[in-house]
Amino acid sequence: MLSQAVEDYLKTIYKLQGSDTASTSEIARTMNVSSASVTNMLKRLADLKLVEYQSYRGVTLTPAGEKIALEIIRHHRLLELYLKEVMGYGWEQLHEEAEHLEHHISEEFESKIEELLGYPTHDPHGDPIPTRDGEISPTIDVPLSDVEESETVVIRRLADFDPELLHYLEDLGLMPRVQVRVRRKDPFNGPITLQIDGREQIIGHEVARHVFVTPG
Repeated sequence: MLSQAVEDYLKTIYKLQGSDTASTSEIARTMNVSSASVTNMLKRLADLKLVEYQSYRGVTLTPAGEKIALEIIRHHRLLELYLKEVMGYGWEQLHEEAEHLEHHISEEFESKIEELLGYPTHDPHGDPIPTRDGEISPTIDVPLSDVEESETVVIRRLADFDPELLHYLEDLGLMPRVQVRVRRKDPFNGPITLQIDGREQIIGHEVARHVFVTPG
């Protein structure tokens, strides 16, 4: 049985590596630990055949490591959706509570949550939920800040790092699956005017960078 720390590292590496490798400094910064601690853990994970690691060349997950990471991410995203939709948790509580619970739920409990929620495919932020078989849908989207004037798009997911931003976006009605039209983009990264359900809404360029969309 793997420790919570090991599972947290595998999850972090999965999110950071993308199609490349994750660096020691990126992992340390994301997890708020020292580079020395990261190096020690990566050597341990390599011994367990969960990562491929070489000093100064970054780290990638092995198939075994990726399977574990996706299972933890599946737990986390199902829990966030359950906490949001069923228990009425606010954005600021979702992540922390799910971070704690994701390591401790049984597969039976996971199945019950999934069934109760109607076998969802995405979490409250719009991120895909990995399947039981360890498959995950690719996220092919662009920031709303990159959309041209007069284009209509559908919001697919929101950056989930800042609960205050999520509250703000929710108040504006900018949530996953909502269709919006870009009416105007002021120059030099100025405000962006959107049309949502027949009403206009103005947001800043920085906010738009954290809303990800596909053509509508």
